[in-house]
Amino acid sequence: MQTKVFQPDQLAAAAAELAAGELVAFPTETVYGLGADATNEAAVKKVYQAKGRPSDNPLIVHVADVATVKQYVADFPVTAEKLTQAFWPGSLTIILPLKPGAFAKTVTGGLNTAAFRNPRNQVTLDLIKQLGRPIVGPSANTSGKPSPTLAAHVLHDLTGKIAGVVDDGPTGVGLESTVIDLSTPTPTILRPGAVTKEDIEAVIGSIDADHHKVKPDEIPKAPGMKYKHYAPNAQVYVTAAADFKAAASWARAQGEPFGLMATDQVLAKFPVLAADYRFSLGDSIVTASQRLFDGLRHYDQLPEVKFIFAEEFPAVGLGVAYMNRVAKSAGQQYFVQK
Repeated sequence: MQTKVFQPDQLAAAAAELAAGELVAFPTETVYGLGADATNEAAVKKVYQAKGRPSDNPLIVHVADVATVKQYVADFPVTAEKLTQAFWPGSLTIILPLKPGAFAKTVTGGLNTAAFRNPRNQVTLDLIKQLGRPIVGPSANTSGKPSPTLAAHVLHDLTGKIAGVVDDGPTGVGLESTVIDLSTPTPTILRPGAVTKEDIEAVIGSIDADHHKVKPDEIPKAPGMKYKHYAPNAQVYVTAAADFKAAASWARAQGEPFGLMATDQVLAKFPVLAADYRFSLGDSIVTASQRLFDGLRHYDQLPEVKFIFAEEFPAVGLGVAYMNRVAKSAGQQYFVQK
């Protein structure tokens, strides 16, 4: 299959591909998603095939407005009204109970709930409106690999497997959306993102954060809860800023090439290290979050690199989401001075 690159002024052609049951990747403010008509079961099955995604990993349904969500759900509680008013369009995904038969099991992973999001990207909102139906949108990458924040990342993983990608440049947030479950008695965050627990509690009051490990026979209610995610080819170690010199010394002792992913302040301590092995995360948790996946993908282009040392940030605010992703990319491996 030839994979086309659509520009934002070519949405009619992209929507026609979706209407024909094909897959088109689309931009959001978080990462690029892999789009299919959410009401077309055959098209949704292609998403799993293209990504190599486990069939019990549910998909997020992207909508152009709140009214669309209300067509499919059994209940739209006051908490959902408040959250959508506060954060939509934006980086918040909301899990709600469905009307019977609202979506095929391929969308929900066999659950009676679905996750909905209204992305903060006008190009994609216009694409959904042109299609006239919601679209599923997991990250547009090979399952388990770092999520795509550029159209080039999508093409690297999925060229020849999908009909096209709408190129709207780099994404702004860089980490996938916060997922909150409103189908349970107490609203619960299942995946942290740019909309923080504190942000949500300021709107609807006290909520929980779910830290349980999904069992092998359990269907996850949200993406990112069960399977390996965000992993490059090299072994990642989450590394405190003060430990980078020790980490570099340890890697040299192993006789293996290594790469750094750190703030400019840390990288300044390694002026003799080749530029390709120093990936800047900028100067803050905001830029680090924007650049994390791009950095992991950068090192996948350097097969000689065996170790990646990625900077640790305090797990507060946006840092909760950043640390969630970087720790998963490392398989929960932290560098400890040897």
